Amino acid sequence: MINKILPHPILTVVLWLSWLLLNNSFDPGHMVLGLILAIFIPWFTSSFWQETVCLKNPLTLLKFFGVVMWDIVIANIAVAKLILGKNDKLKPAFFYIDLDVEHRLGISILANTISLTPGTVSCDLSADRKRLLIHALHVEDIDQTIADIKQRYEKPLKEVFTKC
Repeated sequence: MINKILPHPILTVVLWLSWLLLNNSFDPGHMVLGLILAIFIPWFTSSFWQETVCLKNPLTLLKFFGVVMWDIVIANIAVAKLILGKNDKLKPAFFYIDLDVEHRLGISILANTISLTPGTVSCDLSADRKRLLIHALHVEDIDQTIADIKQRYEKPLKEVFTKC
């Protein structure tokens, strides 16, 4: 019964909170309108979702978002220093990451996280969804960068997103 009303309850909560944060208001009117949209958007789009989302460890996901926010702040400072410094010290690079995460939403969040972090961009996903091409503004050690991405971002996403 609840799955018919709220086919994606986590998406409903995220949409509602996003609505309130984007409007920068917790007025009753915004809360009600945001809740109506947060309920109906997943309901109308549920037929487009190819697989069900099951969160295994929601606290790991919360910790993941904290790590991402921290990394975005630190990367902003690092990129500002690189851009304001001499450009001849930059070492841009393209590299592939072999993916362990298999869930489509997990892969999507990983690719978006990499692109949200200043200095890196997800460029392409292989057709079999096993490799992700990334461009980095400055890389000292590609293997270490790959290890950092896998440890800080991919590992928690693999723990959280499972097939139902």
